[in-house]
Amino acid sequence: MQQLTSLPRRRMLAGSASALAAAGLASFQSQALAQAGSPAAAPAAKPLPAYAGFKNADAVIVHSSTTIETKRSAFGSSVVTPTNQLYVRNNLPTPPESIVADRDAWAVQIEGVKKPAKLTVGELKKLGLETVTMVLQCSGNGRAFFPSKPSGTPWTVGAAGCVVWSGVPVRDVVKALGGVADGMVYMTGTGGEVLPAGLDPKTVIVERSVPLAALEDALLAWEMNGEPVSLAHGGPLRLIVPGYTGVNNIKYIKQLAFTPKESEAKIMSHGYRISPPGSKGDPSQPSVQEMSVKSWINSPIPEDGQQAAGMVQIQGVAFGGMDAVKGVEVSIDGGKTWKQARLIGPDMGKYAWRQFALLAHLPKGTHTLASRATDVKGNVQPETRGENQSGYNNTSWADHAVTVTVA
Repeated sequence: MQQLTSLPRRRMLAGSASALAAAGLASFQSQALAQAGSPAAAPAAKPLPAYAGFKNADAVIVHSSTTIETKRSAFGSSVVTPTNQLYVRNNLPTPPESIVADRDAWAVQIEGVKKPAKLTVGELKKLGLETVTMVLQCSGNGRAFFPSKPSGTPWTVGAAGCVVWSGVPVRDVVKALGGVADGMVYMTGTGGEVLPAGLDPKTVIVERSVPLAALEDALLAWEMNGEPVSLAHGGPLRLIVPGYTGVNNIKYIKQLAFTPKESEAKIMSHGYRISPPGSKGDPSQPSVQEMSVKSWINSPIPEDGQQAAGMVQIQGVAFGGMDAVKGVEVSIDGGKTWKQARLIGPDMGKYAWRQFALLAHLPKGTHTLASRATDVKGNVQPETRGENQSGYNNTSWADHAVTVTVA
């Protein structure tokens, strides 16, 4: 695959190794993981970074300049997560605001097709249009619940949201360029972040490969929740791969290539791998890609304070990752007994999450509320997490349960 090594070397950061440290990226250089913060520390009340100044400060937790979490109490009762509350997870510093000054002029190089080409957003808009609603979730969402306290941002449930994207289907772009070239196995996206000077681009560049079949539902998206994709979320153009974890949805995409092998970038070869506890990531380990069935309760929660005894509407969200949600069960006794909840609100497609609700009577005392989702293929959300070194892919219903006190 042709690597994008000719990205502009703007002096946004001075130096090489020192630049990484100044940007909070030293750990990314050594691990290809730029996840900031300590899971043992309580979230500090930090100001919003300038590029995300439009966020609702009361609805989010600012962990660092590149990691912002939606508060569990802020998800509310709607399907779509408002842009001003949606989480942010960036592996590199945000590019300059100038890249969204003329959105239609942004160009992406398409490789591994029979007619390779560089296409601007303006040109892509003439090739097709589709809208998809999908769950966007960081692969570390739920990391805070790991007792091993993995390094990285201590996300609870707020590194996720349900988002509406509009753009051109990748399959339409491929068709316009003569189809995928023979022998290609992966779809590889490369981000357009500015890279610190003096480093091997493969050690820091955001470049991820997913199976070729993912192109069928993938988009090159220029619109999010009815507005141009903001700089904070990858505008002017973002690769959207429904059903896959956030890192595979490449921001500021500058190259989309169909390749016979996975990217050799460190974020792909060693980063975001499901590594056994105590080990480091390597290409032999599973990559963080497809999401699986998951749910959690958003109300009532401890942050709401003490509840009054009586009837309460227990509500939350559930999604299947690659498949639609079939149903959700709710327990008020920590999983000893379960009752079927109602799926409510609009069904916005198999990649979106569904709201659920259960009217339940809570007597005085302490109650552990849990939810357990099942997808259309019969996969059930597990009770336990899959232990791994970096705290990825936590779908445990027990971990995501909440304990409330009723007076």
